[in-house]
Amino acid sequence: MRLTDKVHLALAETLSEGHIAIDATAGNGHDTLFLARHVGLSGHIYAFDIQQEALLSSQKLLTDHNCNTPVTWLCTGHENLLKHIMPNHHGYIQAITFNLGYLPNSDKSKTTHGESTLAALHAGIGILAAGGIISILAYTGHEGGRKEAEAVKTWAQSLNHKYEISIYIPENTRTPPPEWITIKKCG
Repeated sequence: MRLTDKVHLALAETLSEGHIAIDATAGNGHDTLFLARHVGLSGHIYAFDIQQEALLSSQKLLTDHNCNTPVTWLCTGHENLLKHIMPNHHGYIQAITFNLGYLPNSDKSKTTHGESTLAALHAGIGILAAGGIISILAYTGHEGGRKEAEAVKTWAQSLNHKYEISIYIPENTRTPPPEWITIKKCG
């Protein structure tokens, strides 16, 4: 089973109709579509990306799949999360997903960075619902990727007992594997 499939299984256990979720790195829209399908028409998705082309690609994917879940599309960095999440949604965010690295098949010099990612995680954990989950796939094969992954893991492991932390690193891979960090707010 692919790691992205494992991520989606974990998110599916947490999400249901009417929930609110955040795709902190919309990319090509696969996580946005997954989240939207699970929260349905009565739910809401916030999708962040610094690249307009990523948001357009994500919007097209949802349109192509006839997905009409309400989505707020935000062409800004995930570190600006609190500026854009409606205050009445604070404390009700059921899932936040991150895919750290760069947009596949695009400019590989445009990557996520530890400083902005940590700011987004710190903001996100503050608005997460009880029982909610943050899922981070940290791709380590690009310049700065290893450093960002280590910063995220260090931050996650420093959280108090109100959070369950899980770190999964695939073994026996030919290339540097993505690392999957989950943070679940106890309930």
